[in-house]
Amino acid sequence: MKITAIETLHADGGARAFDFLKISTDEGLVGWSEYNEGFGGLGVTQVIERLAPVLIGKDPRAIEAHVALMLALRRVAAGGVNQQAIGAIENALVDLKAKALGIPVYEMLGGPVRESIRVYWSHCGTFRVGAGSAARAPKPVRSLDDIRELGKEVVESGFTGLKTNVILFDGTARGHVPGFARGDSFPELNPERYVLDAITAQLAAFRESAGPQMDILVDLNYNFKTEGYLKVARAMEPFDLFWVEIDMRYPEGLRYIREGTTIPVASCETLYGRREFRPFFERGSMDTAIIDVPYNGILESLKIAWMADAYEVNVAPHNFYGPLATAMSINFAATVPNLRIMEIDNDFVPWYHDLVTVAPRVEQGHLKLTSGPGWGTEVNEEVVRAHPAR
Repeated sequence: MKITAIETLHADGGARAFDFLKISTDEGLVGWSEYNEGFGGLGVTQVIERLAPVLIGKDPRAIEAHVALMLALRRVAAGGVNQQAIGAIENALVDLKAKALGIPVYEMLGGPVRESIRVYWSHCGTFRVGAGSAARAPKPVRSLDDIRELGKEVVESGFTGLKTNVILFDGTARGHVPGFARGDSFPELNPERYVLDAITAQLAAFRESAGPQMDILVDLNYNFKTEGYLKVARAMEPFDLFWVEIDMRYPEGLRYIREGTTIPVASCETLYGRREFRPFFERGSMDTAIIDVPYNGILESLKIAWMADAYEVNVAPHNFYGPLATAMSINFAATVPNLRIMEIDNDFVPWYHDLVTVAPRVEQGHLKLTSGPGWGTEVNEEVVRAHPAR
């Protein structure tokens, strides 16, 4: 079997794109993966195109050899866009090999330890404010009353967990994201009083409407420094949170925050490879390590998860992408012993489920494994091309 072509396709996801990679072979088998140009900056597609020639004509099943070669070719600029491109290629090769064997990816990786995966509703409320909200959500969020109604909707949908971000309601409803150079408090990233008031009011509304049994998670992204994260975490302690999610590249600072709050800490979704995760494990920086399967590649993601298990740390997939990435993360979540919970978005464009042949369906807050070969689903190219990325 030889690789004959490597190409990318891009679908409109409403204020973002869903990016897919297709690897074709001379035997007619095709491997798919999903990646994301918007996570970490533009250029992933171009790196994929530059790496493709070194794989054309080779047997796709020698995955570790191909990954080692690509890492060596990009060694002086490791990580970031380069790693996302390598991860995308690795994942498509894994899908291809599992199909050649006629088995699901999770069977190729040792078999499932679970067949039902608990998920939480991610970006709950966040995707209903700001740019793109009209395309993704029929019920916009403009006030705390809307947050209360959304909390009821989460319960009625069968989810047992929701994750939200800081939303400001001091005029036009909007997310508080200074860490991404948008809105107030950039570049200082300080926790002003109005931000503390906003998140506590938001959590009170969610807790009131979703009830005491709902697990509530909060993602603070890169929006504060060490002092600010700890101050916000302490303000949120009365709401019995499942975890507070913090993006930080300083393991000692993250451990300081963890020791200073009663809320469990999750982190590391933007790290790549065991070398970057290792100091966070050694210093006991977090309770749950978040691993991005499209970014790292599923094989490296499993190696990170096994390392986490040696340090008694749980893992959770970073999965805010499209339906194929969800299938990829399901195969990861089914295989690792130390899974905490899995992320999934529930506000999406109307054609979301049509982008793949077997769409992920949440039932009573869980996803079930599929039995098909590879990821258990295929990209529907006609639908992708009918909704080109804007």
